[in-house]
This record gives sequence, structure tokens and C-alpha cells, in this order.
Amino acid sequence: MKAAIYSQYGPPEVVSIAEVPKPVPAANEVLIHVHATTVNRTDCGFRSAEYFIVRFFSGLLRPKNPILGCEFAGEIVGLGKEVVNYRLGDRVFGYNDVRFGSHAEYTVMPQDGPMAIIPTQLSYVEAAAMTEGVHYALCDLRAAKVDKGTRILINGATGAIGSAAVQLSKYLGAHITAVCHTEQVNTVAALGADVVIDRMAQDFTKLNEQFDVVFDAVGKSSFGQCKPLLAAKGIYMSTELGPNWENPFLAIITPLLGGRRVLFPLPSISKEDVQLFATLAEQGSFKPLIDRHYALDAIVDAYTFVETGQKIGNVVIMIP
Repeated sequence: MKAAIYSQYGPPEVVSIAEVPKPVPAANEVLIHVHATTVNRTDCGFRSAEYFIVRFFSGLLRPKNPILGCEFAGEIVGLGKEVVNYRLGDRVFGYNDVRFGSHAEYTVMPQDGPMAIIPTQLSYVEAAAMTEGVHYALCDLRAAKVDKGTRILINGATGAIGSAAVQLSKYLGAHITAVCHTEQVNTVAALGADVVIDRMAQDFTKLNEQFDVVFDAVGKSSFGQCKPLLAAKGIYMSTELGPNWENPFLAIITPLLGGRRVLFPLPSISKEDVQLFATLAEQGSFKPLIDRHYALDAIVDAYTFVETGQKIGNVVIMIP
């Protein structure tokens, strides 16, 4: 089968297209013909190993899993002998950041892993972008206990995480102030934001109001900058480690001090989470924001574009 592989850490150019053996599903696994996948921050982080800590999961000196791709949407074409939850021909989508493997024509997935049936109204392209940014957003919103009436500010509301955070916050009943570029103000308003701030015209850290939660979905701010925006028991969260890796440290210290605090939850995803995403899509409460598509052969270009930091929502890889 054709796959995008890498054998060393580095820039997008370390990835190349090669013919590799098709995976064989274990007894509790399904074989999936991948129709669409994505290039996202998780893939970029593991490919570059910019943060050395990822090497403890992916291989200290070189990658142990040569095929990246954590999001997938495709058709089940093979069943392990113990599989009872799926049938041949099922359209499925899901997430795998343990073995990755979806930047290829075929991948395998355990039947009890983070995977669900694609809602009938969704295409493979849409379904492929339904898990990575969404589960990061959900993890943080759950940690902050966002619910009806929560006043939340979301910076970077057009990224995969930010656009999901806006829609999930709306579903949870929060009052949303979202920050984005001028060109995307109408898009973010359509996602469900109550107030949209044009970051080119206004510095959100200078707002004269307070929020229960400030969620920086692009990691461009700091706790110090946003502290004046927080209510007395307000929460600051960021998708990045922060200046000098301060956010994990502050997440330990600030809760002990009372008052405003930092949360830095470790992301997780379950089969139930993926089923929730499918249900929300069926209800019309969530739809992934998609920037553009690339063919698998052009995946280096996709990586290069994603790392410009200019993408709107998700970048999808089409696999014939």
C-alpha cells in the first residue's frame, strides 16, 4: 500500500511517499481503507519532536512508528476473528495517537478504541476532522467545568481546537467571546460566538471585563497577560506550555494559592467521546471547520502549510 513515512525527526521534508506492507488486523482489530485523514498539530509535533518529551512516546533516537496520522475516516474492509461491534462496509471515523498510521491507504484500529460510525449526513472529508482538535477542546472545557452561564473567552477561535471550543461551549450553554482575524469574524459568529473580537483591531488582553474562563487555543498569551481578565476564581488555560514552560508549573502552584488559577489538563479520548462527537454532528451542534485539501502525494506541502500557523480549522488529506 502507499503511505507517507518518516524515519527521522525533522522538518516536513523528512516525510516521503513509499510502498509498505498492508497492516494485518489482530483478533480484536478492524482493517480500515482510509479515505481521508488530516495533518494537524499532533502529527507535526511528533514528526518534528520540537518538544523533546514526545520522544519518550515515539522513540528516543528515531520514530518507532514510521507512519503518522492520528485522525482517520474510512471503510472497514477486514475484521479480526473477535470483532463483534462492526461489520464489513461500515463507515467509521476515529483517533489513534498511540500507533498513528492513518497517513496511508489502510490502517488498523481496535474495536474498542476511540472510533464510531460516521453519521450518514457527513462525508469522509468532514468525518476525518472530527476528533483531534475536538477532543483537545473538550478535555479543557471539562476540566474548567464550563456549563450554562459560564463566561468564556476563546483566543484563536478559527483553529481546529478553537473552532471546536466555540461550538462545544455553545452546546454547553456558555456565553462566548471569541477572538479571531478580521477575515474570519463572520465565520466565528456563525459557529456560535456571542461576541467576536477582531484581533487586528483590538488587543483582547486589554478588555475591560472579566471572564470565568480564558482559553487560549493557539497559545499566544500568558497567565500574566490574561490574569486581569479573570474573575475572582477564574481559570486560564492554554494549548501551549507557555513562556519558559510555565503553564504546567503554574497549574500545580496556582490552585494552592486560591483565587485565579491555571489549568493544564492532560488530554485523553475515549470511544464514548467519539460517539459524542458523532451525536453532536447528527444534531447539528458541531461541524468541523475545514480549510483545504491535499492529495497524499502532496503531504509535505500540507505539513508546510499547517506549520505557517495560518490554517483555518483543519487540513484534510484525501486518499484515493
